[in-house]
Amino acid sequence: MRKENSQVLRVAIWIAACMISSLCTAQTPIPADWCHALPRAEYKNLERVPVSDPWFEVYKPAAGVFAIYEPHQAEETIGYLIVGEKRALLFDTGMGISDVKKVVEELTKLPVVVLNSHTHDDHVGGNWEFGSVYGMDTEFTRTNAKGSHEDAQAEITPDQLCGDLPKGFNPKTYATKPWRISHFIHDGFRVNLGGRTLEVLSTPGHTPDSIALIDRANGLLFTGDTYYPAPIWLFRPETDFDAYVASVKRLAALAPELKLVLGAHNIPVAEPAVLPKLAFAFESVRAGKVAPQKSEGGKTLYTADGITFLLKTGAVEAR
Repeated sequence: MRKENSQVLRVAIWIAACMISSLCTAQTPIPADWCHALPRAEYKNLERVPVSDPWFEVYKPAAGVFAIYEPHQAEETIGYLIVGEKRALLFDTGMGISDVKKVVEELTKLPVVVLNSHTHDDHVGGNWEFGSVYGMDTEFTRTNAKGSHEDAQAEITPDQLCGDLPKGFNPKTYATKPWRISHFIHDGFRVNLGGRTLEVLSTPGHTPDSIALIDRANGLLFTGDTYYPAPIWLFRPETDFDAYVASVKRLAALAPELKLVLGAHNIPVAEPAVLPKLAFAFESVRAGKVAPQKSEGGKTLYTADGITFLLKTGAVEAR
């Protein structure tokens, strides 16, 4: 996701978010010293897996699941390598700032298929490296598969980075490279990895092509940007509130059969009980029952039941 250009907006909303949720996170516009709070405490309880590329940190939140985390860029994006007996699936390829394929090859020797939680630039940066990339059959997906220079450049301004960029990285030419969709998929599509099956759940709202992945046998739900433990961005032109409500209700109904919720930013683990809270919180915000917090630069923060949303100012009215 593209960050705002105004440092004033970044600082103001960051302060407000920290005050109301104590989550100074990547999905909130943030000041240049954002990385001083890292590493996040939650990672201490996860098994870390060593990899050769210092741009990435890899953790094991569940059996056969590797969380590939990029802590040196403000999105703090997390992709998931989910491993079966015959092949593996990479759910998001991150920023494309360093070589995610090399990391994946250190973690598994199985064939890998890529599937994106949605096609914002911070989730598809490494897609071009893979020959097998599944995509939702939407115009939004096809458009984003053409790549982008502008969105990518906004991700590497000095305030967005923590530490050194990878050796050989050229910020002047950095762009989200085009990729080829090898197979279009749809709601209910199943990916058999051998001894492990993942089911696609269409969850539009954040974007038209947003999906979640459910591993029913193991009680795992990968939510992409429909839920992550930080202020949730719902202000871009592609955001659809009606669709988002339906999607979060769908996920909330799954909570009783889940053991773990795995979002796409900041922290890779959450309790399933957060999903009904998410649905209730957003419905309360949309109904005008929640007072707005800080507003600046056309964006407004709302918090309900411990969950924060960043909306376009005026998108909802208090009642």
